[in-house]
Amino acid sequence: MESARQGIDASPAPEPRDLFDASGDAAAVIRADGTVLAWTRAAETLLGHRAPDTVGRPAARLLAMRADPARAAGIADRCRAGMGWSGRVAVRHSDGRRVDLDLRVSASFRVGDDECFLLSAHEQRPQWTVDRSVLDGFLTRSPVGMAVMDPDLRYVWLNDTLEHFGGVPREQRLGRRLSELLPGLQAATLEGLMRKVLATGMPVTDYEYVGWSWADPHREHAYSTSFFPLVDAGDTVTGICYMVLDVTERWTARRLLTLVNEAGTSIGRTLDVLRTAQELADFAVPRFADFVIVDLLEPVLSTEGHGAWLTDAGPAHARPVMRRAGLSSVREGCPESVAGIGEAVDFLPPPHGMHLILKGEPVLIPVLDPDDDQWVSAHPERADRIRRYGLHSLISVPMRARNTALGLTTFARSVNPVPFAPDDVLLARELVARAAVCVDNARRYTREHTAAVTLQRSLLPHALTGGTALEVASSYRPAEATGGVGGDWFDVIPLSGARVGLVIGDVVGHGITAAASMGRLRTAVQTLADMEMPPDELLAHLDDLVLRLGDEEAGRRPADRNTAGFVGATCLYAVYDPVARRCAMARAGHPPPVVVAPDGHAHFPRIPAGPPLGLGGMAFEATEFELAENSLLGLYTNGLIEGTDRDMEQGMTRLAEVLATTAADLDTLCASAVQQLVPGPQPDDIALLLARTRALPADRVASWDVPADPAAVARVRAAATRQVTDWGLGELAMTTELVVSELVTNAIRYAEAPIRLRLLHDARLTCEVSDASSTAPRLRHARSTDEGGRGLFLVAQLALRWGTRYTPDGKIIWAEQELP
Repeated sequence: MESARQGIDASPAPEPRDLFDASGDAAAVIRADGTVLAWTRAAETLLGHRAPDTVGRPAARLLAMRADPARAAGIADRCRAGMGWSGRVAVRHSDGRRVDLDLRVSASFRVGDDECFLLSAHEQRPQWTVDRSVLDGFLTRSPVGMAVMDPDLRYVWLNDTLEHFGGVPREQRLGRRLSELLPGLQAATLEGLMRKVLATGMPVTDYEYVGWSWADPHREHAYSTSFFPLVDAGDTVTGICYMVLDVTERWTARRLLTLVNEAGTSIGRTLDVLRTAQELADFAVPRFADFVIVDLLEPVLSTEGHGAWLTDAGPAHARPVMRRAGLSSVREGCPESVAGIGEAVDFLPPPHGMHLILKGEPVLIPVLDPDDDQWVSAHPERADRIRRYGLHSLISVPMRARNTALGLTTFARSVNPVPFAPDDVLLARELVARAAVCVDNARRYTREHTAAVTLQRSLLPHALTGGTALEVASSYRPAEATGGVGGDWFDVIPLSGARVGLVIGDVVGHGITAAASMGRLRTAVQTLADMEMPPDELLAHLDDLVLRLGDEEAGRRPADRNTAGFVGATCLYAVYDPVARRCAMARAGHPPPVVVAPDGHAHFPRIPAGPPLGLGGMAFEATEFELAENSLLGLYTNGLIEGTDRDMEQGMTRLAEVLATTAADLDTLCASAVQQLVPGPQPDDIALLLARTRALPADRVASWDVPADPAAVARVRAAATRQVTDWGLGELAMTTELVVSELVTNAIRYAEAPIRLRLLHDARLTCEVSDASSTAPRLRHARSTDEGGRGLFLVAQLALRWGTRYTPDGKIIWAEQELP
């Protein structure tokens, strides 16, 4: 330090132009024997020697120093090697004075037969010196705090800036150690670093730390410190010089950025309003505050109505109805709070009203006074908690997102003695803004999710029955990732002739759109099934419906369908006939069913896959096969068989093995199969529909061939009446007689042979008349003067249901009666 005070001779560093640009230098060309061959005007200006007086003469006569042939030879060898040379030389000006030059010599080159060198030079710039008073002023008033410590780490010298940083006068510092003066500045750690520098002689730079000082005891500051060893002429470390820079603003900005980034990963990890609010409270304690409460407006937590107060609407004078959604404290049990999670609250820091939540700015109360009249009158119980637990500083931030008021978040300090400052308001605002977006997302999701779940539950069948033809059981598990809303569906549809339709499908996508599409398809399948369509024809009509839905969604014309495909869903439709014990089915891109025979053998029938619904222009093919009584038929969606390995073939094998177990109760088997195949959360919906077949006994079926003769009507009518009576259904004998008479008469009169009558005694009494005609009967309302035309009208009045279904050989007209 003393040598520094005596004055410093320093040369300013040359500019980059000086190092690399020789365009303004004096230049000359020298032959290898030292003769000057060329002399520029710049050289004349620099040294005063004219070119005619210099060219052709030895360059050595210009030197103002003793000639050194060995050095000259070495420089020449270096230049011949192609590396060039630079250095300093003294030359004589034409007026006799000495001129010191920075000289550069190029690599050697040839001019004709002569070896030559290019020399360029410029005059050395004068050195400048720093006066002692300038240096003293720099050291004393530098914006960087500086000090010198002796080997015992006691202050020897310090500047004004360091005195200001610490708040301890210079006179009290000199001769004392840092740990004796500023214990709030991590003095022990800093002294440990200084001892390390003394021991190793290696400097420590940019060590950052935080703490308090006497200059500003109520605010935490951040400092960057560097330690350098002081070395004497004998390379002995004689002390420590350290420099300190106050980096509080930089540290605060970095802390703000770090906290905000951490908040982005810690808050809003779920689409749940209450969990998001609690994540905000937990994140801020104790990082930022000692006590945090998050109060949300009651409509935000409700799934009914709009779900929030808009900032541009609502009565500004009304007291907000809020509920406590998040709560956290450094004290166990949050004793500072006067309300628990879920309880109604009306807290607003006085004297603020509803306007604070709607459009107000954050409220900062650096010093919280529980004896303030406004607190005592408006919140007496809260004022008591403030006094009891030492809450001394508070920030309240309105929670708003997307022009929607959501609630209020309040931060308070008690254990941390530092009051909140304006910089803390920026951090609080940013934390609440991040959480507000997450809360609003959760609120919107919850509302849509509730609507979708409600829609889905209303669309899925509440109870399934297979009548006497099938024993059915089902299981549906929503996807975990979508919160319980998907597009899988299944149904069991009673058909005429004791038959039962089974359907299972999977709509692409999740959410309310998939649920709505599923409902439309389920309704369409029920309608088409009631029209007695065979499976392949039903899927063809369903495919047209999905195409129309895709056209509506894409806003295109049917003629443009080939420009973009739309795959909307997969589906499988089956019809089981308990009389013939046969099952007909077709599928549209859906996995095949599994069939377990009564002996436990499981297999997958070979059914043409068919295209998914929505492709259009491709045919579906139905397959019919026999099912023994007590066979098990399993229909499922791909979520059940994909598993964690995403191997559908392996999943189908596992499903067959599980269903092949002998389980008497079908509901138990269905639930057990789903649990075994998918034991944990799954990304897709799961639907499983099981049906165990039954056969209609032969003594419950009666049939007669009917000649195409009107006289045969009476005989057939009498036989049908006797059969109904033998079944113990005498109460239906007269009605059956009328129904048989009308249907058989119409068949003889308008249809083609062969004609056949069949009675089925099942859950209902069914009368079927088949013929070889494909002409559909028409229900007419005859006038009072007409002699006929009342047959089908009479059947419709007497029967519970009636209809027509077509067969490969013609059609069947049927009518059902409710059993007494």
